[in-house]
Parts: sequence; C-alpha cells; structure tokens
Amino acid sequence: MIKIAIIGFGTVGQGVAELLARKRDEIEKKIGRFKVVAVADLTGAMTGEFRLEEAIEHRRKGGLPEKKSAMEIAENEDYDVMIEVTTTRLDEEGIAYMKVALERGASVITSNKSIAVALMDLLRLAKRKNVKLLYEATVGGAMPVIKLLNSYLAFCEIRSLKGILNGTCNYILTRMEEEGLPYNQVLSEAQEMGIAEANPTADVEGIDAAIKLVILANTIGYPAKFEDVKREGITKITPQAFKVAMQKGYTIRLIAEASKKSLRVSPRLVKLNSLLAIKGTLNALMIQTDTAGEIFVAGRGAGKYETASAILSDLYELHRDR
Repeated sequence: MIKIAIIGFGTVGQGVAELLARKRDEIEKKIGRFKVVAVADLTGAMTGEFRLEEAIEHRRKGGLPEKKSAMEIAENEDYDVMIEVTTTRLDEEGIAYMKVALERGASVITSNKSIAVALMDLLRLAKRKNVKLLYEATVGGAMPVIKLLNSYLAFCEIRSLKGILNGTCNYILTRMEEEGLPYNQVLSEAQEMGIAEANPTADVEGIDAAIKLVILANTIGYPAKFEDVKREGITKITPQAFKVAMQKGYTIRLIAEASKKSLRVSPRLVKLNSLLAIKGTLNALMIQTDTAGEIFVAGRGAGKYETASAILSDLYELHRDR
C-alpha cells in the first residue's frame, strides 16, 4: 500500500485528488494499491479515514476541517510519498515541506517551481536518503519535458534548449499578432478570461519563464540560479513591431534559451514557419542534441488537469517497477 500525503489543496491539489479518485482502478493496476492518508493547506487538514471527494467538498465550502498545519502533517504523518503542490516562493520557505519529507525518507513529487532555488541540493538529499524527487509538473504542464531530458535523452549531450515556457505571454503575443491590438488591451481581456493573473508581473516580465529555464538548465547539468538569467518581458512590444516583423516573414515570441554560454528570456523574432511560432496558450521546447539531432515537443503548459496529469505521470514513474 502506497501512502500519499498531499500538501497544498488549491486548484492543482484538488485536480490531483479528483484524478486519483476518478482513475483509481486504472492507477492501481499500474502501480498497486494506494491511499491518501492526509491532505493539508493553509485552511487546515484532513487525516485518517476519508474520501477524496469529501476533502474536495470541504475545501470548496471554505476549508479543511482539522486544525493541523501543513508542516505538522509533513513532520508527523506516516506517508511514503508527498505530493507537494503549494504556491511557488523563491526562497527556502518554498521548499520547506519537501526538505522535511526527503529527510524523513519519503519521496516527493512536486509542481512547485520553488525548487529552482535549490534543485541540485534537493536531488542530492533525495539520493542520500535513497528516495526520489520528481518534478515533471514544474515545467510545461502536461508537456513531458523533464522525463525526456532525464530518460530518453540521458546519453545525449544537450547543446541548447530554446522554447516558449509561458502560455499567458504566448496568448497575448498571438492576439497582438493576429488582431493588431495593443498590449494593454489584450492583457486586460486575458485577465477577464482568467488566462492572465490579476497581478500579471511574473508572467509578462519573464519571471515565470526564467524560473522554468533555471530548472531545465539544472536538469541538464548547467549550474544556474535565477539571477543568472538575462531577462526582458513583453510589456514594451507594440502592434507596430509586429507589423514590421511580419512584413519580413517573422513574428515575435517570448523565448527562453539555455546553453553553456548563457541563460536568456526575451522577446525574439521567430520565423512564421518555425515550429516555435506556436499560437495561443501552448508551450514548446526545442532541444538540440549531439546524437539525436533536434527534438521538438509542444503541449498545454498549464491548467488544473494538465498539471495533475504530469504529477500522476511522476507517481507512475516512481512506482512502475512494482
């Protein structure tokens, strides 16, 4: 029996719980029996015998019923796997639950981009404790990027990574390209649609893409910190810039790029027939290797079930040998 604790029970945490409940038979055929022994977030917790649907209902009505903190659950509950889906914070607090779980000898599956501050340290800790840290859901949502780099391209030299790692920016730039609208108008409409946050700074200033780029860089062995990324957002791009670019056969996309020489997130000219000229909220990554040539992957980079699907893929990865 695999005992799971879910830390963070907002949109993604509830998405994970929904899929675990809905797909239980299918999941247990592949990895064996499992039980969610605890869920916790800032509103409270649920432990012991409970149904996942019950926990979701409590959370949606205002909060989890037990007055236990997430850290109490992390430190004291009996679990084999922590699914950590709290909000990204680029500081030690953001990875506190993960450290506790790894130190206790439990594996961690996370969507929390806070790992960017200490990914190599966390991986070393996991190795020392003979457990795993899996983080497919931190980059590209349902797009299988981390496993691609770690497994299928494990014996390739990764010469560079180049891609679109933020769906909000890609949506805004697509609308500006297709409709000739100014940035502020498209941003406002994206906020009304729920595509952009009320405070869009992390997306439109390239912060989110830079964090993901740091995670990818460390995954392929380029030691990198957030401060190493040269970063420029999309707020200064005008419809006129698109008009000029398209007359010459180009569009504009926010491109994140990693190589041994540099880490960079910035608006770049992209040929209209390029694979990276994707539209809407899609994410994409171009991987340049020594022996496998150029690999391209694209998919939905965010969303409740997309991210939850990536987390379940890590759960399968963790237990498939059983």
